[in-house]
Amino acid sequence: MSGAPEQIAESLDLKGEVCPYTFVKTKLALEELQSGQALIIIVDNPSSAENVPRSLRSEGHIVADATKLNDTDWAITVIKA
Repeated sequence: MSGAPEQIAESLDLKGEVCPYTFVKTKLALEELQSGQALIIIVDNPSSAENVPRSLRSEGHIVADATKLNDTDWAITVIKA
């Protein structure tokens, strides 16, 4: 058993998607996970990189990380509440 509190359960590549679809697809993916599991979301839309973490926090999820990967892509790690 790992000492890490979260388990990366899924990753979701949403490059090419824009708000609100990035958030809607993220919510649908989170519904498949158990509380405490982590989801990594990849987005290439600057407004999604800002809005998705904010919306997830407002729903009670934990945004563990939001990192700019390169000139176009961000990786957002969220832990399901």
